Amino acid sequence: MSKIEVPRKAIYRLSLYARALMKLRDNAVETVSSRALSKAAGVKPAQLRKDLAYFGQFGTRGLGYKVDGLMSAITEVLGTNSFQQVILVGVGNLGVALLRYGGFNKEGFEIRAAFDVDLERPRSIPDGVALLHYEKMIGYMRKHSVKMVILAVPAMVAQSVSNDLVEGGVQAILNFSPAVLEVPEDVVVNSVDLALELENLSYFVR
Repeated sequence: MSKIEVPRKAIYRLSLYARALMKLRDNAVETVSSRALSKAAGVKPAQLRKDLAYFGQFGTRGLGYKVDGLMSAITEVLGTNSFQQVILVGVGNLGVALLRYGGFNKEGFEIRAAFDVDLERPRSIPDGVALLHYEKMIGYMRKHSVKMVILAVPAMVAQSVSNDLVEGGVQAILNFSPAVLEVPEDVVVNSVDLALELENLSYFVR
């Protein structure tokens, strides 16, 4: 199934649908209605049907969706039907925690290498992940055709590092640095600012 232009929010919701379908499959559920699937994903049934319609016709009226079939179609669209190689840049406390997070492999992403300017600092790196000096990053990206990067460096160097990532051929960055990155239009950046999220939540705490 070829990729087409769709809203980024719709792509995000595809990941929610895939998660919900995975749980259904683990519970030996073979068929699910749009109402039940939308409820499991936290969206309205009409939104679910609209999102799926970007990629074709799925399901049978009155019967619902085949769990395995719909999950296969969604993972193909997302490109997670096979392992995607990812590297991590910035191996401080947050970077190490991200390396040790088992959810990436479960979702089809494999971190094979991590890069930092200080290799002497004691840290516990999971087996199978190469810890390399930052100077080797661009060459590694080109040699291994790395297109996805997790960025966990301080804000003051985030833009400089992102410039190097662009030179290395990056296409997508998951940015944990509290900085707004300027990148070419063909590079996608998803930013996760943990402090900002807590600040937003604090509004609702009274």
